Amino acid sequence: MKRALITGITGQDGSYLAELLLGKGYEVHGIIRRSSTFNTGRIEHLYQDPHDPEQRLVLHYGDLTDSSRLVTLLEKVRPDEVYHLAAQSHVRVSFDEPEYTGNTTGVGTARLLEAIRMVGIETRYYQASSSEMFGATPPPQNEETPFYPRSPYGAAKVYGYWMARNYREAHGMFTVNGILFNHESPRRGETFVTRKIARAAARIALGLEEHVYLGNLDAIRDWGYAPEYVEGMWRMLQADHGDDYVLATGTATTVEQWVRYCFDHVNLDWTDHVRFDETYLRPTEVDALIGDPAKAENKLGWTAQTMPEQLARIMVDADLAENRALVPTSTLGRTAR
Repeated sequence: MKRALITGITGQDGSYLAELLLGKGYEVHGIIRRSSTFNTGRIEHLYQDPHDPEQRLVLHYGDLTDSSRLVTLLEKVRPDEVYHLAAQSHVRVSFDEPEYTGNTTGVGTARLLEAIRMVGIETRYYQASSSEMFGATPPPQNEETPFYPRSPYGAAKVYGYWMARNYREAHGMFTVNGILFNHESPRRGETFVTRKIARAAARIALGLEEHVYLGNLDAIRDWGYAPEYVEGMWRMLQADHGDDYVLATGTATTVEQWVRYCFDHVNLDWTDHVRFDETYLRPTEVDALIGDPAKAENKLGWTAQTMPEQLARIMVDADLAENRALVPTSTLGRTAR
C-alpha cells in the first residue's frame, strides 16, 4: 500500500487530494496545525476512528515553522509521496503579512525539503507552485515563461519553486513543481474572490444579504475546478522523472464576467448588488494570468474539463443549498431557486 503525506490537508486542495488518494488505496497522512478550534471541516467526512484497524487516514500536528517536527514526522511516516500544499495562500493578505508569508510559504518549503534530505527517504515530492509567480509577465504563461511576482505571496512561491528545482538538481531528489492557475470549488475559503462572489449571489437571492463589496473587476484570471487539478498533481508524481508542469484551462475570464455568471444563475442584475471598496485593491495588481497547459496534456494526458461559467454555477448551487436552511420558512417561496 502506498503511503502519502499531505501538508495543508485541511485546505481546499488537501481535502480533494485526500479523497482521491484514499480512493486509489493509499494510506494518507496529513499535517494540521494545533488550534483551540476545530479546523478540519473539509475532511470531516473522511474521518476514521484511530482505533479502527483498517484506518487509512491519519492526522498529525505539525507546522512548517518547526523543522524538528518535520524531521520527526518524516521519520515516522516514511511516505512514498509528499504533497506540499500548505501555505499562507491569500494574495491580498500577503501584503499585510509579508514576513509571515515568506516564513511559511517560502522558507517552510526549504525546511520540508531539507527534512526529507536529512531523513534520507526515497520519496516523490510535489511542490504547490502558483500562477502568481508570473505576475506582470504577459500571458499566455507556460513552463518557460519568466517569473515577475507582484506580491509577497508570489515572491515566496518563486523561492519555493527554485528550492524544489535545486533539490532535484543538486541532490537527485524526485521533485515536481505544479504551477497551478486559479482553481476553485465550493470548498474554497469564503474570503477568496470566486467563493465570495458565488456565496454573495446565493445569499442575496435568498434574501439574506443585499450587497457584496469588491475591488478590481477588470483583473483577468484562468479559473478551473479544483478536483480536476488534484488529479493532475497525482499524475505528476506518477511520471518517470521529476519535472515542472502548468495546469490551467487556457481561458480568460474577468472578475466582472465571473460576477455576471454567478448573478445570472440566480436571475439577478449584478449591478444592483455589487459595490466597490478600494480596501480590496492590491498595492501592485496582476492584470492577466492565462495558462498554457499543453505540456501537461501531452506528457500527463491531463486536460481541464470544467470551464468557468459551469464552475460558477456549481459554486452558486452549493452555496444556495448551504444557505437555504437560514431562510425563514415564510419567505422561502419568494426567494430565487
